Amino acid sequence: MRVGLIGLGAMGQGMARNLAKAGCLTTVYNRTASKAETLAAELQIQACETIEQLAGQVDVVLICVSADKDVLMVVDAIAKTIRPGCVVVDMSTVSGETATVAAQKLAEKQAAFLDAPVSGGVEGANKGTLAMMVGGDAQILERVRPVLAAMTARIEHMGGVGAGQACKAVNQIMCAGINQAVTEALAFAEAQGLPMEKVIDVVSGGAAGNWFLQHRGKTMTQNQFPPGFKLALHHKDLKIAQHMAQHAGVGCSLTITTLADYAKLMAKGYGDEDISALYRLKQKRTSN
Repeated sequence: MRVGLIGLGAMGQGMARNLAKAGCLTTVYNRTASKAETLAAELQIQACETIEQLAGQVDVVLICVSADKDVLMVVDAIAKTIRPGCVVVDMSTVSGETATVAAQKLAEKQAAFLDAPVSGGVEGANKGTLAMMVGGDAQILERVRPVLAAMTARIEHMGGVGAGQACKAVNQIMCAGINQAVTEALAFAEAQGLPMEKVIDVVSGGAAGNWFLQHRGKTMTQNQFPPGFKLALHHKDLKIAQHMAQHAGVGCSLTITTLADYAKLMAKGYGDEDISALYRLKQKRTSN
C-alpha cells in the first residue's frame, strides 16, 4: 500500500520516520512546505505541494493535525482527489462529531474513514510505541493494520466511527487527574524539605508509581518543562472531553479544575510547555 502522511508536527515527524523505516511511507505534506521538503529529503520520499496531490496518488492517507477545523479542512481537500476504495486514518485528537462528519464526506467518494487518536506523546511517536484507539469498520482496520503497526505498540478497535475519539477523551481526563495528583504530591514533598530525587524513586516503585511520575517527576522538580505533550493542546483536548461529558450528563469536576489551572498558566505564557508545568501552580499554592 502506498501511504501518505499529512501533518509533520512533533508527533507527525516521529510517525513519519517509523513509517519510512518500515517501508510504508511514500509521500508527505505539511502546511509549512519547508518542513515537508526537509523530512522528505531525509527519508528519500516525495514531498507533495498540496493535499490534493498527495491524496490522489496513495492508497492510505494518514492525518495528524491539531484541531477539529484543521481536520475538516484537510478532509475537504482529500475528498477532491481521493480514489474509491482508499482509506483515510485520522490520528488527530478531535470530537466524535468531527469524526462522523469526516466519515460522511469521504463515504460520498466511496472512501473509508477511521478515527484513530493516539496516546504516548512525542516519546511514543519517536519510538513507535504509541497506543492507538480506533473507531470505524473493523474490516477496514485490518486492511491498514500493518501500516498502523509501524507506529504503535498497541492498536484497539473501540467500535464505530467516533469511538476512538471517545476513548481518547477518557485518556485525556485520566492524564489530567494523574497530572493533578503527581504535581500536588511533589509540591507537598518539596514543602516538607524531602530529598526530591529519592522521593520520586521510592514512590515510583510502590502503589503510587506511574509513567508520568517516572518520566516527568525529576524534570518538573528542577523547573524544567520541555514539551512531551504541550499544555495548550491538553487544554484543547479537555475542552472536547468537557463538551462530551455535558452532552452525556456526566459530571467532570476534575476536568473543569484542570481547565481553569491550565488557563492560568496559558495566560502567563506557559502554553507551549509540557503539562507538567502545572507544578508551577502547585508550588505557589503549597507555599501560601
